[in-house]
Amino acid sequence: MSIEVITPGLCTTVQDTGRFGFQQVGVSVSGGMDRQAVQIANMLVGNQQTDAVLELTMRGPSLLFHKDMLIAICGGDFKVTINDRSVLPNRAVWIRSGSILKFGLAKEGCRAYLAVAGGWDVPLVMGSRSTNLRGGFGGFAGRMLAAGDKLVQSPPGSFSQFLANQLEKKAGAAPFYQANWFIPSSTSVKNGEVVVRVIQGEQFADFSEKSRQSFFEQTYQVSPQSDRMGYRLTGPALELTQSMELISAAVTIGTIQVPPNGQPIILMADRQTIGGYPKIGYVPTIDLPIVAQLRPGEKIHFQEISLRDAQKELIERDSWMKAIKLGIEVTVGWR
Repeated sequence: MSIEVITPGLCTTVQDTGRFGFQQVGVSVSGGMDRQAVQIANMLVGNQQTDAVLELTMRGPSLLFHKDMLIAICGGDFKVTINDRSVLPNRAVWIRSGSILKFGLAKEGCRAYLAVAGGWDVPLVMGSRSTNLRGGFGGFAGRMLAAGDKLVQSPPGSFSQFLANQLEKKAGAAPFYQANWFIPSSTSVKNGEVVVRVIQGEQFADFSEKSRQSFFEQTYQVSPQSDRMGYRLTGPALELTQSMELISAAVTIGTIQVPPNGQPIILMADRQTIGGYPKIGYVPTIDLPIVAQLRPGEKIHFQEISLRDAQKELIERDSWMKAIKLGIEVTVGWR
């Protein structure tokens, strides 16, 4: 046993970067909503980017550590303490056995991610440790964490052990020590509104000219009925020029479907594998972390981006992620 759940938070699950290769048989990809935060948290503790983390939503858990561990917290800005002392995000933190890590409410953003060196040791199900809440499988018994649950840490790798030893020495007798180096984070939400880029979908031209203009010129609000499956938006109704009967087709994360009520839905991590509603657009991978951190009531302003530009930005982000990994190793003297 590595940690014990004292209080579980609002919705705390084990996630990784997703369960791929089974959508053709109706199995959702799942995985962390903000995959960039998942990857960065794992890098900070020396893990593979695909290792299992805890995803916390709006209000996080309280966790009792039963062994010394190396951790990192990324994503939304939560109030976080260890033994009632504040902890900073986006950096490696060594925590001593017997300490209590407590997450409060999210101050900004919606989801945070807790990585531990080695990742969480839960069974692989179809190649992933992600929790599928609707299916009731994967993660920790296929469900959200509950008080009294006990999680186990997988064995850390050599780099993780090297980093943990460095921070432990600096901790002395203190219950934890946080690295003085970190990965800067930037918020995208300003005055409760974000800009999200969109690639035109297959049925974009089938919407009326007024609807196409409204989609990019007006704002949409995240509905309280949003979840890991999809973000339901409210705003100007989008109308087709004529009724359409579409054959259900494969959908991906970021697909923006428009049901008969004209209110768009952005499909997210736990989305269904096929859909038959008209697709007005797609949120590109580069902007999905922005959407994943939106709360109910916050607003979206859509802006068009070409497929080529979206791909170019994704390549640049991948290069940035590689530079982060190298920078961490150089900073701590591993290279």
